[in-house]
Amino acid sequence: MKSLVVYESMFGNTRLIAEAVAGGLARWFEVEAVEVGDCPDIGAYLDLVVVGGPTHAFGMTRPATRQSAAEQTEEALVSPGIGIREWLTRLTPPAGHVSAATFDTRVDKPRFPGSAAVGAHRRLQRLGFHMPVAAQSFYVDGTTGPLLEGEYERAHRWGEALGSLLAREGAQV
Repeated sequence: MKSLVVYESMFGNTRLIAEAVAGGLARWFEVEAVEVGDCPDIGAYLDLVVVGGPTHAFGMTRPATRQSAAEQTEEALVSPGIGIREWLTRLTPPAGHVSAATFDTRVDKPRFPGSAAVGAHRRLQRLGFHMPVAAQSFYVDGTTGPLLEGEYERAHRWGEALGSLLAREGAQV
């Protein structure tokens, strides 16, 4: 079975989570993690696509929120081009049965509204992807991070659980 983890990352935290998820999936799937600007056409060859990005201004990033992120660091952004919002807008419905899952990174603040993962989940579901699990959030300390302790490992376990679920059901959940 083949899967692709597509991520958008400003400061590197979401990239780390994507790599952890891919590592967890690798037990069950042939998997590749790819930055959204370098993402190939997903075509009909996939059984699973996992999409992740940072939560900005209560949802998926926009050009203005990415510009704001760029102003908060002297380092180059990991995803300097398009974000998952734009990528999802261009994504075509799957030709066959393809499962999908979403995740985001966000500041660890109680009752902080919005989620990039929930928005991406809804978009993929509208396109006809099978969504076997709820959107998942992973937490960072402050706007630029780092990841909170244990989040990398939690993302790896989430990837393993997702892979196991789909493998048990032959990717036909």
